[in-house]
Amino acid sequence: MLRSTSEGVTLAVRAQPGAKKTAITGIYGEGAAAQLKIAVKAPPLEGRANQALIAFLAETLGVAKNAVELKTGELSRSKVFLLRGVTLERAESVLPK
Repeated sequence: MLRSTSEGVTLAVRAQPGAKKTAITGIYGEGAAAQLKIAVKAPPLEGRANQALIAFLAETLGVAKNAVELKTGELSRSKVFLLRGVTLERAESVLPK
């Protein structure tokens, strides 16, 4: 789910767009393939759910929105985000395991 890289930390996410509110709802999968499950209020139209995820992750981790970059999964529920300026320790302390 979380991996340290030279640029920061990558986070695997399983998005659930169209929810009543944006919130972390649990873990999807097990082991190395585990993803953080996040319900997103925004619909999956015109990238709105992706933008809502970026804003939510930035707020949750206390970084600017431009520090959160969608690396893969633009049109998929399974996504990988790069979190610049975030250490693995910081991400682990804020996000559920």
